[in-house]
Amino acid sequence: MTPTQVSTAPAPPRLAVTMGDPAGIGPEITAAALAGVRARDADIVVVGDAARLRQAARLLGLTVAVETVATVGSAESAGDPGAGAEGAVRVLQTGGPTDHLPFGQVSADAGRASYGYVETAVRLALDGRLDGIVTAPIHKEAWHAAGIAHPDHTSTLAALTGAPRHAMMLANDELRTVLVTTHLPLSRALTEITAERVLGIVELAHDELRALGIASPRIAVAGVNPHAGEGGLFGDEEALAIRPAVEAARAAGIDASGPHPPDTVFMRARRGEFDIVVAQYHDQGLIPVKLLGIEEGVNATLGLPFVRTSVDHGTAFDLAGTGRADAGSLRYAIRSALGLVRARRGQSGGRAR
Repeated sequence: MTPTQVSTAPAPPRLAVTMGDPAGIGPEITAAALAGVRARDADIVVVGDAARLRQAARLLGLTVAVETVATVGSAESAGDPGAGAEGAVRVLQTGGPTDHLPFGQVSADAGRASYGYVETAVRLALDGRLDGIVTAPIHKEAWHAAGIAHPDHTSTLAALTGAPRHAMMLANDELRTVLVTTHLPLSRALTEITAERVLGIVELAHDELRALGIASPRIAVAGVNPHAGEGGLFGDEEALAIRPAVEAARAAGIDASGPHPPDTVFMRARRGEFDIVVAQYHDQGLIPVKLLGIEEGVNATLGLPFVRTSVDHGTAFDLAGTGRADAGSLRYAIRSALGLVRARRGQSGGRAR
């Protein structure tokens, strides 16, 4: 390139990976997923603890350098040897070291640390320093022990960003599903299925898929009862909440249909009839996606001012510290976040999938 030429190549997406609960598999899968990632492909920094990541890299037999950086978006080291090495895992040190915490045990210290990673990443994203966040798994009991008011990532992200509406979407290359209710007892979830809430999720799914390049998203809304209520014989949630929401969405120009029998709608979506399924409760939506392969599923939060994806599994305390955890889901979450950022930037051609 001559001095007068200016590169028009887009800047790589800027992502933060939050390390997750330090007592779980988060440090190991983070080290494994990021080892060897090239800076020209993505500008990725871990928000977490460098000491725990080095420990995890040793458990995995990785020779990757783990270096701390002073700021997001800077290759400047905070004093560690090996700074600037190609393929190094860069860490924005947040909080104190956690390498003394035992693997596989719930603790308030681990919960407090993992919440701090999320809080820091959100602040950086809201400040415009990041395009997206990828989250390794947290332990809800550890958050509770640490006095964290929110039960999960999704509600935390909504509270920290002030998002007026939000939803959890689970997806892989074959299926997308978005949830009306999430981490609630089933008995309570049924009381939360209202026409207003279902309509809000349908509208959110429509807007998000349009932002990803699907001009007219085809949205299937699942019923909650066997055979979608069978005309009221098996329950009335469909008549009282779900059908009115679908009718309101269609009146607003959204290609929504349902309520569909939940035992066949996911199969139909997988075959290509629909772009996304609105599921009414947690397990209804998550089981089909996870059945297709937990290592290639991603959890995304819709309605945030930045991209957020996550693994679709938990902290796996039984595997933590053994070096046997599979980083496939985190790799998929990172790839998905990169694709979502590029799609939002308008850099991806064709239909998003």
